[in-house]
Amino acid sequence: MKQSERARVGEFLGTLHHLSVRTREAYQRDLGLLQNYCADNGISSWGKLDGRQLGGFVAGRHRRGIGGKSLQRNLSAIRAFYRFLIKQGHAGRNPAQGLVTPKSPKRLPRTLDVDQVFQLVEIKETDPLSIRDRAILELLYSSGLRLSELVGLDITSVDMVDAIVTVSGKGNKTRKVPVGKQAIQALKQWLGVRADYAKEEELAMFISRRGTRINTRTIQQRLQQWAVKQGLATRVNPHMLRHSFATHILESSSDLRAVQELLGHADISTTQIYTHLDFQHLARVYDKSHPRAKRKFKV
Repeated sequence: MKQSERARVGEFLGTLHHLSVRTREAYQRDLGLLQNYCADNGISSWGKLDGRQLGGFVAGRHRRGIGGKSLQRNLSAIRAFYRFLIKQGHAGRNPAQGLVTPKSPKRLPRTLDVDQVFQLVEIKETDPLSIRDRAILELLYSSGLRLSELVGLDITSVDMVDAIVTVSGKGNKTRKVPVGKQAIQALKQWLGVRADYAKEEELAMFISRRGTRINTRTIQQRLQQWAVKQGLATRVNPHMLRHSFATHILESSSDLRAVQELLGHADISTTQIYTHLDFQHLARVYDKSHPRAKRKFKV
């Protein structure tokens, strides 16, 4: 491929100031791979690459074990690049238009069972940070909050009388979620000591040692420390408590629409991942209890 054609990539990347540095670097890598593919296959200019050849590029990467999400990003970069080339008059068509990438199998979220959750949240220590951490864990599991939603809570976000938390979720959409009895008790205990540490006029429900709103990284680190301290034999992250909340509610109620509302999912297809977890649970119960599943038929 001629130097002038290679320079098109740099020109295109120079127009992406609105994207993050990481995204621009990813686009550069993706287009570099395509550039090498074109050179190896005798494609002398970007305008000569057609959909069949681009499909061969994608298929080759898929055969080498590149997952669906990475391939989708590859194609996003290529589509954007060709929109630029067409606009500049360097290509007549977009070979990535209509090209579909292989789908990656959905990874089921990891969850804790009920006993593991109880083991994790029943913190006995009574120092202020431990009281705060128990309130955080109880609320994450009680109401299925995202970590970002929990960090964003103010002291006015929780109605202690009606036991409801008002959450600002994705896309700044607000929803109200019930708060369980244990979480309310833990929050009251935390609010009893919070004022001694919060900076003046700080509205955040959960604060750090410095008296300002806690950050997500601190919660992730503290949660993992508690998982070890409480004797759990698995790594735990905040989202596992959200997944556990959804799974345990669905196991008890089978009400997918209710779980969708509680989680704040815009599309019920996002919530349906928990039906797979629920089926796995039912399958384990079946294997343990059904007479024809427990033992092989004897001739």
